[in-house]
Amino acid sequence: MTRRLIAVAGATATGKTALAVSLAERLDPPGEIVGADSRQVYRGMDVGTAKPTADERARAPHHLVDVAGPDEPFSLGRWLDLANAALDGVWARGRQPLLVGGSGQYVWARLEGWRVPRVPPNADFRRRMEARDPADLFAEVSRVDPEAAARIGSANKRRLVRALEVFAATGRPISFWQAKQPPPFETLVMGLRLPRDELYRRIDERVDGMLAAGLIDETRRLLDARFSRDLPSMSGIGYKEACAHLAGELTIAEAAARIKTETHRLARRQSAWFKPADPRIRWLDAGPGAVAEAAQLATAFLRPEAAVR
Repeated sequence: MTRRLIAVAGATATGKTALAVSLAERLDPPGEIVGADSRQVYRGMDVGTAKPTADERARAPHHLVDVAGPDEPFSLGRWLDLANAALDGVWARGRQPLLVGGSGQYVWARLEGWRVPRVPPNADFRRRMEARDPADLFAEVSRVDPEAAARIGSANKRRLVRALEVFAATGRPISFWQAKQPPPFETLVMGLRLPRDELYRRIDERVDGMLAAGLIDETRRLLDARFSRDLPSMSGIGYKEACAHLAGELTIAEAAARIKTETHRLARRQSAWFKPADPRIRWLDAGPGAVAEAAQLATAFLRPEAAVR
């Protein structure tokens, strides 16, 4: 049978999780949620990442939440490996997977079949390469991967070093890894949208709720557990500002205002990944009728005769 995947995407605070959980309950067979959120993967970082609640996790199984420690390196390649395993498991159980999240790179990497090299940063290699002249690096990339060299250009030293790092580790040019392979499943992509003023209002309410729910205390516990504020996980919106507050650099009011502003910017960046004019996305207005509309779309996609409870 043809495998089918339903994706629920869109900006932060549009209600993706709530809609996906309700949809998972209505589908026949029931759905399981595979998270596509680059922050919810970290254990112990619950309030600031708006993880699914205990009730939501009880109503629908969730995957790719709490799969890494705050100090563990976590890459797109690792997420893809975990996501592929989770999707295969859901299909094997005869259930319907829903890919849910606002991390556009994660969502499209899986839906478009990106090849991603599993090559972690090599500090020694990078030091050696960065000591070289950019023109020399460009010449070497041109020799092993002319396609990438033409795309990168001679001035972007960081990307030239990465191209050589990937080639040295895999024996394949980075242009090979940047190609796409059609995925072995059919996809329905649903996007949730809100007018910008309403979206910003929801974001601000969420931030106020996070602070009331203990974001500062959660951050203090992470710091007390010797997780440095310089870790990539701790540089996320919310934790970065909470660290600054705990260090005496921001008042709580200043931290709250900065979190709201940064989250507004995040929402604008997410719109670049999920464009209103993208013909692959079926856009739904976030609101009371969204679940029913999503259920109708899902039923038509999975099989016209499927019953929706």
